[in-house]
Amino acid sequence: MPTADLILAGARVRTLDPARPTATAVAVTDGVISAVGDASDVRDWRGPGTQVVRLDGAHLVPGLVDSHSHPVWGLELATGADLSEVTGPAELRAALTAAERVDGWVIGYGLDHNAFAGRPIDRDLIEDVLGDAPAFLRLYDGHSALATGAALTAAGVNGPRAFAQRSEIVCDSTGRPTGHLIEHAAMDLVTAVLPRQSYAERRARLVALLSAMAATGLTGAHVMDGGDLDLVTAVAEETVLPLRLRFAPWCMPGASKEELDALIALQGRGGRHWTVGGVKFFMDGTVEGGTAWLEHADCHGQGTEAFWPDPEAYASALRHLHTAGVRTATHAIGDAAVRHVLDVVAGLGASGRHAHRIEHIETAPDALLPRFAELGVAASMQPPHTAYTRADGSDEWSRRLGERRADRAWRLRDLRDAGATVALGSDWPIAPFDARTVLATAQAPKGAASRRAGLTGLEALEGMTTHAARAAGEADLAGRIAPGHRADLTALAVDPVSAPADETATADVRLTVTGGRVTHRAK
Repeated sequence: MPTADLILAGARVRTLDPARPTATAVAVTDGVISAVGDASDVRDWRGPGTQVVRLDGAHLVPGLVDSHSHPVWGLELATGADLSEVTGPAELRAALTAAERVDGWVIGYGLDHNAFAGRPIDRDLIEDVLGDAPAFLRLYDGHSALATGAALTAAGVNGPRAFAQRSEIVCDSTGRPTGHLIEHAAMDLVTAVLPRQSYAERRARLVALLSAMAATGLTGAHVMDGGDLDLVTAVAEETVLPLRLRFAPWCMPGASKEELDALIALQGRGGRHWTVGGVKFFMDGTVEGGTAWLEHADCHGQGTEAFWPDPEAYASALRHLHTAGVRTATHAIGDAAVRHVLDVVAGLGASGRHAHRIEHIETAPDALLPRFAELGVAASMQPPHTAYTRADGSDEWSRRLGERRADRAWRLRDLRDAGATVALGSDWPIAPFDARTVLATAQAPKGAASRRAGLTGLEALEGMTTHAARAAGEADLAGRIAPGHRADLTALAVDPVSAPADETATADVRLTVTGGRVTHRAK
């Protein structure tokens, strides 16, 4: 009989395995759970080289997984001055005045749309405090930015442009760019000329970030972009990644058959604790940016166009990938975007069940909810996003949608009641990555979503374990504490199922184990 590498003893184990719901001890061999039970069940697995960790009553659950995150690409997004606490134009100007210059540039991120207090986003608001320094400020949604005239000049941007995807260089009535860049293609013009960190800096930041994520109980993340796979390859060869990363590279409008086939060829690329498994689409943008695809225009008269100018081209691309056995995830925030994705999956027939997912789903009418379960489409949602809205409807998200649609905000409870798989995540760096915050806000949504009931503690836990595994097509090897499953485990000081949400949000993380390796242990 082989011996275990690791034994966790003296725990209150919630396995989420119907065959054995509770236990007190777990044995791990070669990164896989080899035994679950009490002390007598794991005794024979102990050998001279076995590491034994006594959890003294801590609550052990399946490893928490962030079902939507950007830990590699997000390092680029979360660069420079953190502007997430800025609440108004005066504060923004003060923050930029004090901001450190990077190779002469001022770079910032996390800027809330609400900080503009309803005013148009324009470089005139900030250029006089920056002198000649070019500046590029990402808004918190990751789909828009503000660039100064010097930054636009450096990128060769001097007027409007046409793009293959729904993007815009916003210009005033004279054709002058205001600096407001909406969606990826427009922002990419400037990001291409930004100062870039060295490999050593990016490596150090990636390892530090993943370690910090593990300290909140995370053992894995569904990475909703292609990241920098060369960086990940190198880092994974130099050290063991603290989190298990599953990448879904982007497929953008205009993708040719050759590009689709290249995405297919990428599937399965990976190393220890990382793999490429899926493709990410965008069906729309964001409510605040006016690019969410809505059945009816928002209160600014925007939001009636899809991110793919030809939505049928999206359907064709998804069908091509599906035929090749590739799982897909589609960013769809507005009701029209969600409907279109569901329609496309419905057209796949029975083979489309449990192979595709929709990300975000910020507003959806009653009629769409039962279709998730009917079609086997997973709902991937990010409860921390609700904190960017306000219960009184005074925020930009709510004002743009209007009261009726804002009342349909983040329908976690309703989707679960409709039988859907509801996987939970943070969307870092759009929102904080702390796994405990994800669990807590799933139970007690904030802002516009606070008018509806949240999930139970068990449902929130399932959203980061069993439902996360289902959404990735990994239910047979992850999401439960059972023999033969991955040894991804999280130990908390409180029971996340029965503890109040505010206690879960601040609970001590006693231990995090990824692939049988301890990645965090409380002192």
